[in-house]
Amino acid sequence: MPLIRRALLALCCLMLAAPVAFGADSYRVIRVYPHDPNAFIQGFCFSHGHLYESDGLYGQSTLREDDLQTGQPIKEIHLPDQYFAEGLAPWGNELIQLTWKAHIGFVYNRKTFQLLRTFHYDYQGWGLTQDGHSLIESDGSNKLRYLNPNTFKVERILYVTYHGKPVTNLNELEYINGKIYSNVWMTNRIAIISPQTGNVLQWIDLTGILPLPEERGDNAVLNGIAWNPATHQLLVTGKLWPKIFQIEVIPGKPGK
Repeated sequence: MPLIRRALLALCCLMLAAPVAFGADSYRVIRVYPHDPNAFIQGFCFSHGHLYESDGLYGQSTLREDDLQTGQPIKEIHLPDQYFAEGLAPWGNELIQLTWKAHIGFVYNRKTFQLLRTFHYDYQGWGLTQDGHSLIESDGSNKLRYLNPNTFKVERILYVTYHGKPVTNLNELEYINGKIYSNVWMTNRIAIISPQTGNVLQWIDLTGILPLPEERGDNAVLNGIAWNPATHQLLVTGKLWPKIFQIEVIPGKPGK
């Protein structure tokens, strides 16, 4: 029954997220790394060659620096129980972490995880990335907010569409080579988005990347994109996934 419920929910989200026929890129797995199967990953990023993740759930939320080879945390702090950690992005020597419904973000020293300051926002926090000029935040809708990294004020809103239709459930984000990559919650697809127009330029279909026997329930979905510009490593993972996959994107047919 859980698999049937999950399939039905994924189908509904798929219809909401991209109601028009789409072409999709495929992928090749280059390498597989271990990942903590108890980590409900919400944010995933490289900074200065180090891999970081933000893990959610009330009473279990953490900020971690990961050892990619072992899947174990090198450094880890736990958030107070009232916070559900969400997106994570680097900014200089800082790490910026969102929370889901508390409307509070945290700014840490990247090396020590010392909390430097907090900030407030009026919307839900989902995914977070940056383009070198602004922070880019998702809230589960088709909006991407561009935030001033010093004041955290909204400076621009990008509306994401595909063939004129809103693409909703935008979740974990990564900025790669001038484009925004976004997990679409409860699907196996990543949207590649133009930061100029908000149009989805292409999709990456990761269906089947995690073997079915290793799936751990309805909420254990694809969520996590990390790009290391120094090594050109593209990593993907998911909530409660026991593995991180380094992939190469194989271009497919353009969307119809």
